[in-house]
Amino acid sequence: MVGLHRPATPTCMTEEIEALSAIYGDEWCTIDEDAKVFCIQISDCLEKPKWRLCLQVILPPEYPTTAPPIYQINAPWLSGQEYAELANYLEELYVQNLGESILYLWVEKIREFLIEKSQSSDSGPDVKKITEETDLEYEENFSLEYQPLRECAAVTLNFDLSESQEDEELPPIYHGNPITDRRSTFQAHLAPVVSPKQVKNVIAELYKNKKIASATHNIYAYRIYCEDKQTFLQDCEDDGETAAGGRLLHLMQILDVRNVLVVVSRWYGGILLGPDRFKHINNCARNILVEQNYTKSPENLSKQLGKNKRIRKDKKKM
Repeated sequence: MVGLHRPATPTCMTEEIEALSAIYGDEWCTIDEDAKVFCIQISDCLEKPKWRLCLQVILPPEYPTTAPPIYQINAPWLSGQEYAELANYLEELYVQNLGESILYLWVEKIREFLIEKSQSSDSGPDVKKITEETDLEYEENFSLEYQPLRECAAVTLNFDLSESQEDEELPPIYHGNPITDRRSTFQAHLAPVVSPKQVKNVIAELYKNKKIASATHNIYAYRIYCEDKQTFLQDCEDDGETAAGGRLLHLMQILDVRNVLVVVSRWYGGILLGPDRFKHINNCARNILVEQNYTKSPENLSKQLGKNKRIRKDKKKM
């Protein structure tokens, strides 16, 4: 580990990244190579981990000589006290090793923390993933009235991502252009689907991508039109970003899209975005739906949004 813990040189950052990638393999993930954003999954045990968290780091140009990494620790079970304890450990290590490459020491210190936690507890976490942001007061700038569906059937997708559905063909998966705001990145993924099994297959396939699997949230919604019953089969998932799945499904209802699954991945950058996060999620989804010809062009869509807003105002006057 000599190459990871030494005074900085002009190529030190590149060498450190290459070494960490080689050491940690699939646990190491590059989020944005140009912006030097990386993520590593850290657990107490590789075989049957009980405690796991994600360390996301941004390496500024001055690192490691005069600036520390900018970091965010993501884990749904992590309490405020535990976060503060870990932050103190990381900051102490940085101060003790000023000007030196520090990421390997950080990762192994966090792993040591998880091992100690595992040894002192009988079971792993039993909590649901929650959002980093709690400000839910938000009204979409594209919100509009729409006719409710005559009948809405919903299916809850409780499934094991390790199980494959071999009897259903995997549809093509398309990826949209990412949107980045204050170090949070959003990216949409789309697949044509005609059954809940295909939805499961697509989600499982997306999670094979370690970058997508490392996202703080993978929000999704789908709508499948049942010709025989002339109804929609639809469902959504927040994945911890409270209310985001419902808003995404609402958008898809407004656009009247069918036989399609949309997943929006968010990599949280450590800065609260407030209501803007919902706009980015839905803008990503709307853009990929337009790109894949599931809805109208942006110009026609804007006209339709304006028309519906006028209808809504007229209704309020009546």
